[in-house]
Amino acid sequence: MPTPSPRHAQDPILVALGNAIREIRLEAGMSQEDLAHGSQIDRAYMSSIERGRQNPGIISIARIAGALGLAVSELMRRAQI
Repeated sequence: MPTPSPRHAQDPILVALGNAIREIRLEAGMSQEDLAHGSQIDRAYMSSIERGRQNPGIISIARIAGALGLAVSELMRRAQI
């Protein structure tokens, strides 16, 4: 299991982003494993992102958005950040 981001784990912004990713993924009928694979991200790391425990970089966010079929701006809008 990935180590949580030491300074930012459970920050409200990361929790909102993780919740949005999870909601969109579920709406799309996609498993977490499928999203992780499509994003080129380890499944355990994806789980940690969805729980707001990781502070993903822009490349990871762009890959996640792409795998969900969204622009990064739409993902951020859905997360209300």
